[in-house]
Amino acid sequence: MPEGLKTLTRYTIEQEHRHPGSSGEFSALVNVLATATKIIANRVTRGRIVGSLGAQPGDSLPSTLHRRMDAIANDIMVSESQWTGPLAALLSEQTSSFHPVPSEYRRGKYLLAFDPLDGSSNIDVNLPVGTIFSVLRAPEDGREPGAADFLQPGTRQVCAGFTLYGPATMLVLTTGTGVDGFTLDREIGAFVLTHPRLRIPEDTSGFAINAANERFWERPVRRYVHECLEGVDGPRGRDFNMRWVASLVADTFHILTRGGVYLYPYDTRSPGRVSLLYGANPIAFVVEQAGGAATTGREQVLQVQPRDLHQRVPLIFGSRHEVERIEHYHRHPDEGPRFDASLFGTRSLFRPARH
Repeated sequence: MPEGLKTLTRYTIEQEHRHPGSSGEFSALVNVLATATKIIANRVTRGRIVGSLGAQPGDSLPSTLHRRMDAIANDIMVSESQWTGPLAALLSEQTSSFHPVPSEYRRGKYLLAFDPLDGSSNIDVNLPVGTIFSVLRAPEDGREPGAADFLQPGTRQVCAGFTLYGPATMLVLTTGTGVDGFTLDREIGAFVLTHPRLRIPEDTSGFAINAANERFWERPVRRYVHECLEGVDGPRGRDFNMRWVASLVADTFHILTRGGVYLYPYDTRSPGRVSLLYGANPIAFVVEQAGGAATTGREQVLQVQPRDLHQRVPLIFGSRHEVERIEHYHRHPDEGPRFDASLFGTRSLFRPARH
């Protein structure tokens, strides 16, 4: 490890030293999560070599690599964390209900909600994937944890973050006092602090959206995207770049390091596409702690009161000024010109030639 770099273990211990009376449970939990994601990173990078290990006899899921890796990642997160002590219960994207820590293990004061392998379909084509996690406080009265205990707004998260499995394995973490990024040093097997105090620029000239869904968007989103695509000749007066990786963690890390805005908005097919408890909330917590903003279009993501464990919401986040503009368009949907044509109606590669 290069001299001067700080390991995640040292980082969490120093954080606890700043809070006299800390029990050590929190630093233990963070390091347990780091261990689990290191194991997942190893499995992900080996791809089809280990993919078949997730297949179970009689499994009703399609026999695809990403489905098997979803199952493997979920099993790793549960098996590595449930016995360690800091947790009372876990909630996974892969299970219909929550998972209480078995009674034979000591139960702690935290709840963990996680998506074990966000963007898992990208594995089939060797694109980035990741793990997203959110930590909440468990009931303090010693009772058995229940599903309702997970239904806390994002403002009550005590920790959140994600691991990105790309050319390098990155862990991004917030405990409510800024955002730090760690890179896995495979030579020593530890995460080291490489991106301290990540900050999202307030302005940007880039956005991420799946343009194939344009016909389902509401007018405020259609207006925003059209204005961006009009570039220097439009009302924004500058050119924008559009990208879409289909991996929430990859787009989030891009925004954390280069700025931008991500849109997975409300559309006419569904009121939301991103899970609130183990997707939108942890990402919004990270983004806001890095100086950005996160909204559903109509309200701050972290203020949404969850109604059920797997509730989904629209998610728009990134550079603050762009998110504020999009929120304004949602508050005043009848403002501005009409955009009835396709996104590519005036800039299409297939526009008929003029004779």
